[in-house]
Formats: sequence, structure tokens, C-alpha cells
Amino acid sequence: MASSVKSVLITGCSAGGIGAALAEAFLGKGYHVFATVRNPSKISETLSTSEHATILMLDVLSPESINAAVENVKKETNGKLDVLVNNSGGGFVAPALDASIEEGKKLFDLNFWAPLAMLQAFAPLLVNSKGCVVNNSSANAFLPMPLMSIYNSSKAALAVGSETWRHELQPLGVRTITLSTCAVSTRFFNEYHAPELPETSYYYGIRDFIRHISSGSLQDKAISAEQYAKKVVLEVEKGTSGIVWAGTDAFMAHLGVALSPRPVLDMIVQSVVPLSTEMAKAERNKRV
Repeated sequence: MASSVKSVLITGCSAGGIGAALAEAFLGKGYHVFATVRNPSKISETLSTSEHATILMLDVLSPESINAAVENVKKETNGKLDVLVNNSGGGFVAPALDASIEEGKKLFDLNFWAPLAMLQAFAPLLVNSKGCVVNNSSANAFLPMPLMSIYNSSKAALAVGSETWRHELQPLGVRTITLSTCAVSTRFFNEYHAPELPETSYYYGIRDFIRHISSGSLQDKAISAEQYAKKVVLEVEKGTSGIVWAGTDAFMAHLGVALSPRPVLDMIVQSVVPLSTEMAKAERNKRV
């Protein structure tokens, strides 16, 4: 790899996802891409055949795996990394009263602690290049969508952490971008299965609605991962730092969060996930 070529490492690059789209967008801008996946069989043909992409096996929950990735990148880049994209993450759809706290802790490990572990491990390479770290949070960090409190909270932790790290990394010459990601069309929900509700759940009457939400219905009419990736790479390239809203209706979502009084914001949330309406409907059906 030529020393003048910029480099980027992206976590979670399975085909059909945001990571893969970001990898291809960075390739298009001339970067050498370190595309990481837990399972190499899930890498896209475009990435696996590109001479400017290095495929690395990486489990972001494993310190040993992270350290091995650092050593691999060091060897190819002479100890530098221009961009680190913490993209790996998971979802969780369940009412809080029925959520497994054990599973919730695992999600926090993936959505919050893993990005911090990656940042700590790659910090020397980023400092050496005066680079940029990109943390993929979610609009749900600011919009409290019902049935997703564990996911929302893990992404809120990442968003606040990322913005705090921005202040800490700035004196070291490292930029930080916190992505507030709105809906993006991906294959994520193809493999996601929400936990089944027990018959004793207060929400058992709307279990079909919850299954519908967990099937990825909120991604209907969402922008493509490729469109999203182009926006993100543009922000990296032009030197942006701080919170960046990207994805479907990102501008309106940002505006709603920034300017709307709480009752209006609640109406927006309920329009996206109409939990109260569905609960009332289920109660009426019980009486019939």
C-alpha cells in the first residue's frame, strides 16, 4: 500500500449492510479499505476482489481479535489510520417490561463498549495520521421510539460518549463524527428475530404489531445504503466533526428534535410507532 494513500477501517462490512456500502464509497474516493467482518463468507464480491481492499476477520467483542486487527493495519500503513468507522451494532425490539436484561447488557457491549474498545486500540494510529473516528449512532438516541428502549439507550450512550470523545480527541488532532442515523434500507432485519412475548405480557394483545415492527417495516421506503454512504463519506472528506444526521428524512428528524416542544415530539414518535393506538385497538377487540 502506497504511503500517500488514505486508509479507512470499517467494522461490520457484511454484504447488503451499511458497512459494505461505506466500504465501497470509500473505495470510490481512492482510500485503501480495511473491511472487517466476523464471517468472511458474508463479504461482498466487490470488496473481496478489490485490490484496494483488505478483508480482516474481526470480532469487536474480542480484545484479542481487535489487537490482531491493529497489528495487521500497522503492517500495511506504517502505523497510521486515517479513518476508523465504528459501524458494527445490533438491534433489540421488545417492550421494556418483557426485555431480557441479560440480552440488553450484551447489546450495550456491542453498541457502546465495543466502539470504545476499538477507539482505544486504534487511537495511536489515528493520532499518528491526525485522522477521524466515525461512530454510527442512531436517531433513536434522540427519538424515544416505543418497543426499543434497550436499543435506544445503547445508541444514546454511544452518541453522548462519541460527543464527549470529540472534545477529548480534538487536542490530539483527531476529528470525531457522531452519526445520527435515520432509516436505511439494508438486510439487517432478514436475520433479526424478536423475542416471543409470554402470554402474561401486558402487550400480548399487540404481538402481531410488535412482530411487524421487528420485521423491518420502519425501513419501508428508506433510502439505500449506497445513498447513505455517499453522504457519510462526503462529511468525512470535507472535514466535518460533531453530530451528522443521515438517512431517510434526516433533515426533518433533526428539525423535529431540535425545535419541537415535547408534545409535538411525542406526536412524531407515536406517528412512527403508534403503540397507544394499537393497545387501544387490542383492548376494544377483547371486549367484542
